Amino acid sequence: MATTSLTNPATAFSEAARFGEIRNRVLFLIGALVVYRIGTFIPVPGVNPAEVARFFADRSNTILGIVNLFSGGALSRLSIFAMGVMPYISASIIIQMMSMVVPTLMELRKEGESGRRKITQYTRIGTVGLALVQSFAAAGALTKGGMTLIHGWAFLIPATITMTTGTMFLMWLGEQITERGVGNGISMIILSGIVAGLPGAVGSTAEAVSSGEMQGPVALALLIVVLATTAFVVFVERAQRRIPVDYAKRQVGRRMYAGQSSHLPFKMNMSGVIPPIFASSLLLFPATLASFFGTSAEGPISGFMQNVAAALGYGQPLHLLIYALLIIFFCFFYTALVFNARDTADNLKKSGAFVRGIRPGQQTAEYIDQVLTRLTLWGALYVMLVCLLPEILVSWQGVPFHFGGTSLLIVVVVVMDFMSQLHAHTMSHHYPNLLKKANLLGYGRTGSGGQS
Repeated sequence: MATTSLTNPATAFSEAARFGEIRNRVLFLIGALVVYRIGTFIPVPGVNPAEVARFFADRSNTILGIVNLFSGGALSRLSIFAMGVMPYISASIIIQMMSMVVPTLMELRKEGESGRRKITQYTRIGTVGLALVQSFAAAGALTKGGMTLIHGWAFLIPATITMTTGTMFLMWLGEQITERGVGNGISMIILSGIVAGLPGAVGSTAEAVSSGEMQGPVALALLIVVLATTAFVVFVERAQRRIPVDYAKRQVGRRMYAGQSSHLPFKMNMSGVIPPIFASSLLLFPATLASFFGTSAEGPISGFMQNVAAALGYGQPLHLLIYALLIIFFCFFYTALVFNARDTADNLKKSGAFVRGIRPGQQTAEYIDQVLTRLTLWGALYVMLVCLLPEILVSWQGVPFHFGGTSLLIVVVVVMDFMSQLHAHTMSHHYPNLLKKANLLGYGRTGSGGQS
């Protein structure tokens, strides 16, 4: 197991500030995120903010809380960005899954840039459809709950169009960040929404300490747990399992190239943050439905639904057990979906490469699949541990600081990707200077002049 090195953040920013292009990219990213944060405070016309805030305060541990987390609090304020980028993420995952089983989409994946643009177009269309459905459902729920100042279709149509347009604007803004800024645009938007809630969480913890609700040593222990968990996540996300690969000797023209050695890098957590997101959504959705029907139904059905909602509640043993099993399942499922060991083995064989001690072809595919299965098992246990730790602290120890494992994974992964891209942009500006110092830019010109 090896770990990849990352540039010191302070050094990376100081180096990036020297180059105008990178500075402009960072400023564009900051400006785009400022626009997004301003939009999260612009409410949908006709909404009663006080009633909406009271409604979401009672349902913070349901699926609405998960959606509100990724929207940066925009859903609890019913802003124009209330749906956030979740419809886009859902459409992307659906299209990605379909591209593994639908022959037409499988062919598009192999067509390179043109196929990628076509798949992106399908994703946008799917985003519009999901945003329309979710926005209409949210507007209908607001109307039935008495949280609007305007009733009927006079509210449903404008609210649906407004929230759908907000999602499409965020999708466009994310694409602009990816193209003109630094980092993945959609990921940076989600990151800004999560980070925006950290000052409030820290403030509530400090208030609890000052008021005596939390003891000072408990707060200090909580801080140590937070820092240790963050360091552990960074270490695991940087860790790699490297499979040695050798290249056979090959002849190009009259020149014989000697065999070279390289490696195949595999991360321990190949599936990223998708498993906990899927697991949270699937687990909290029936709990939310049970809670809703439990309050609206009467008689024995009401009692049964309330018991189901209580058993699946945040921090309950059944909730923790099902959550852990779902995380492990989705880690294996998503890894098998996005990585094909057979294709990797075929590509190695075509390029004249082979794994040491393993015959090319089928045996190489089986070996890679075995290594990936073991890595996925440890990765699933790691994701499960990180996601269950905050729930245990909140439910069993009464810790008021909701230190979410899913949000922590997103923050660490996105920040690491941002720093890697910033470092790559910086290094690309160093290449011309390195070539000049090595006198390689004029090598061909000098050589041709000498021959003449």
